[in-house]
Amino acid sequence: MSVTRFGVSLEEELLTALDQYVTENNFSNRSQAIRYLVEKNLAEHKWKCDNLVAGAMVMVYPCLKPEIRTRSSELQFQYRDVVIGGQQFNLNEQNCMEIIAVKGTSFRLTELSDKMVSIKGIVHGKLIMSKTQ
Repeated sequence: MSVTRFGVSLEEELLTALDQYVTENNFSNRSQAIRYLVEKNLAEHKWKCDNLVAGAMVMVYPCLKPEIRTRSSELQFQYRDVVIGGQQFNLNEQNCMEIIAVKGTSFRLTELSDKMVSIKGIVHGKLIMSKTQ
């Protein structure tokens, strides 16, 4: 595959953030990181349609905040048409990981994921999807 070079202008703060992203994610250079981010954005944009997909919602949060688990359960009940099941794991004394299996239209799963990740106290959340046959 051929590569085309082009120039990009960024504000100093954004360039600093990009350099930090490169370092934190072990990219060999800025170009590799920008390529990854563009491809990721394009893939996520494609998911915002009505393809039937299956996936997993993974979240990490403090175990000692029961309101997070309560809110997660409420959302899973509201989206019971796409939630297959879930499991919670204790990672250590402070943190839990919850994995929720889902199946439905990519738009609906993305909608659920956005609500789950926005629960106050969630340390990390990510939806992983795969198109079904």
